[in-house]
Amino acid sequence: MKEVIAVFLGGGAGSLLRYLVQMALHERIHPYSFPWATLAVNLAGSFLIGLFYAWSARFNLSPEVRLLLTTGLCGGFTTFSTFSNDCLQMVRQGYYAPFVLYACLSVGLGIAAVWAGSSVGR
Repeated sequence: MKEVIAVFLGGGAGSLLRYLVQMALHERIHPYSFPWATLAVNLAGSFLIGLFYAWSARFNLSPEVRLLLTTGLCGGFTTFSTFSNDCLQMVRQGYYAPFVLYACLSVGLGIAAVWAGSSVGR
């Protein structure tokens, strides 16, 4: 039951944090020219999940803390569904080059960000 509560609390915090970060970024950049806010959130979350998994091994964090930080916080903070919808909307609107750029940046830099977070955490 502790694990369920940890995921619940982390997920709520992560979702709220994503909303606040995306709203702050949308105020500074035009949200419809390119999904920069979603890309930024997903890359930051990728870095954090790598960092948190490395820390959980390095500092022997409890399963509840690891779940709160990874499945909860990072799971709530990042958003694959928004990424997927952004991609679909770009294709439907005929923005093929931005779609390819967004998809490649999201996947390529996302993997690099997890690796970087993991490296920093060791």
